[in-house]
Amino acid sequence: MALPRRPEPQIERKSRPMNMVWLLKLAAFAAALNLCGASPILAEDGGHARGGDDHGPAGLPGLPIGGGGATPGGAIGGGLSGGVGGPGGLGGGPRLGGGGGGGGSVSPLSPNSSLGTGFHRADDSREATYGPGAGSREGSALGPGAGWGGDRRGPDRAPIRTFDDPGPGPGLTLRREVEDLPDHASDTARAIRAEAREMENKGREVREKAADEIREAKGKSEESAVSEVSDLTQARKAQVRELLQFHRDVVEPDNLGRPVVRGEILALSPSSAAIAKAERAGFRIRSDETLPGLGVRNVVLLGPRGISAVEALNRLRALDPAGRYDFNHIYQESGAVKARAAAPARASGPAAPTARGVRVGLVDGGVAAAQPALSGSKLVQRGFAPGGLKPSAHGTAVASLIAGRSGRFRGAAPGATLYVADVYGSTAAGGSADAIARGLGWLAQTGAPVINVSLVGPPNILLEAAVKALIAQGHVVVAAVGNDGPAAPPLYPAGYPGVVAVTGVDLRRRILPEASRGAHVDFAAPGSDMAAAGVDGGFVAVRGTSFAAPLAAGLLARLTPRIDPLAASHAVAALGRQALDLGPKGPDPLYGHGIVALELRTIPSEVQARLTLRGP
Repeated sequence: MALPRRPEPQIERKSRPMNMVWLLKLAAFAAALNLCGASPILAEDGGHARGGDDHGPAGLPGLPIGGGGATPGGAIGGGLSGGVGGPGGLGGGPRLGGGGGGGGSVSPLSPNSSLGTGFHRADDSREATYGPGAGSREGSALGPGAGWGGDRRGPDRAPIRTFDDPGPGPGLTLRREVEDLPDHASDTARAIRAEAREMENKGREVREKAADEIREAKGKSEESAVSEVSDLTQARKAQVRELLQFHRDVVEPDNLGRPVVRGEILALSPSSAAIAKAERAGFRIRSDETLPGLGVRNVVLLGPRGISAVEALNRLRALDPAGRYDFNHIYQESGAVKARAAAPARASGPAAPTARGVRVGLVDGGVAAAQPALSGSKLVQRGFAPGGLKPSAHGTAVASLIAGRSGRFRGAAPGATLYVADVYGSTAAGGSADAIARGLGWLAQTGAPVINVSLVGPPNILLEAAVKALIAQGHVVVAAVGNDGPAAPPLYPAGYPGVVAVTGVDLRRRILPEASRGAHVDFAAPGSDMAAAGVDGGFVAVRGTSFAAPLAAGLLARLTPRIDPLAASHAVAALGRQALDLGPKGPDPLYGHGIVALELRTIPSEVQARLTLRGP
């Protein structure tokens, strides 16, 4: 391809006495010599002039070749030496060419004619330098650099890189270089494309490897999450199997396989005629009482010897079709504990209480009164199960989330007075509907406006009646929705109308995958990635809706000044205004009215929690 030419420098004619015709003839003569392989005494396209005296006049500037001067200007002298050579042609081209050659002196009478100062020429892949020539007896000499032109080269040339093809003359060499440019460009383009393909392949490999690592990490994370969910959703089933296998003397299954107290049937406010029929059929009365504070009469009947609870219930319903009878269901706290290697941290002691005068009721297991995180709160406990009071890990953790405080750990109502109804005691049949109802009756008398129940189980006529009576009086009953999974039916008491049902969220504000869903859900609160006080004085890591409910209960207790239906309604509405509405706008089956108590989550590592406690 043709390379752009640079304009020749303007030269004043007074310094060039020869006319243009003579110059053109000399230029043609020089070109003919070069094409015939003659010595480069006359440089190709170089300006030249013949003098008539000892020195010829200065040569003309070298003409540019391919956009850049390639040779020095020459001068042929008619005397002892040639005239002063003209300046070299202008250098520079898009790819070939370097600085123009310097002028030289040539004389036909002088055996030591020389080519003038060298020039530098470079292309995209190689370069050569033509230096000052050394003396040569038969012609002009080329110094260090590639030889081109005459047969003899100066003896002082240096062994530097040369052009691959010396050629018969510089014109041909340059022409070949120019003609090779498309090939060089094609080679370069091919190399670039090959390198680009290689980089693309490497990039694809990197992306695929990263994607594999992400999938692997995601798979492990999902497997871990599934494992945790499986642990929680299976916890109640495992506990049921354990109860039925190892405690058959006091526990048996109902018609759906749920645990109930062996041989006992609950009769809600039965008539005297119904009791008489039952006794004639072999039933015995274990207890008959009207629950204080609730006004609900509950009679516990023992079935005839040798028959199951299922058969006993069927007989009573046949004797009194209008009566209300049910099993004495057992409700679970799902308190599986998994030990970790880290040593337990001791609570640092209480800080100044912030909920002094607030009363909160709790139906659960017993609470460790010596727990330092609860030392700033007033603790009142009563047992409603055989064996008396017994501190439990689940009850202590729930209590601390309501009223505890120590160091970085803080419950929802630190310093509050906490009334605890221990419905588990030390018996395998603890947590019965009868024990819970009696515990709720006692709490109704304590003056606690808000009562938390972090227990779950099936619907039960006695439990329903007790909860209904509490709500009618103006109490706020808060309950955990449970961890039986999103497809499970509602669990109770959270599923009863008027109960504030609370679900759990993780550290990223996502609903726990094991948490129950439904239209009965009212609020969400932290239920994992959090710590609570342990029964041994340290802290434990907890997970489950059991531990979300007490946070909401503590906040509601601070918003409910008295036991009153209107005050209870206002408190729930106020908490709803504070909630962070996630999911669809407004109440929804996942978050209810939204998330509360996010600021009350204490990360386990902050208090060196050493155990993982799971709850319903």
